[in-house]
Amino acid sequence: MSNVVLDAARLMEMLPEDDKNFAYEFIKKLVLAWDPDFTKVTSEEAKHIAAAEKSGFVNETDIDWDNLAAFE
Repeated sequence: MSNVVLDAARLMEMLPEDDKNFAYEFIKKLVLAWDPDFTKVTSEEAKHIAAAEKSGFVNETDIDWDNLAAFE
């Protein structure tokens, strides 16, 4: 988690409960405006995806579930 996110969480923790809820809902609106379908990935997520793809990852649609011996 980045320092900015940690600092924001620390600041929010100091707020009264009603203001915490307001800040949370505001952040949710910002995220939805940035990516309404949650399809974008962060740079950290992109690194994990790239590593998974290079690791021998097999897409489930490529698996013949009736012939799993082919993957042993």
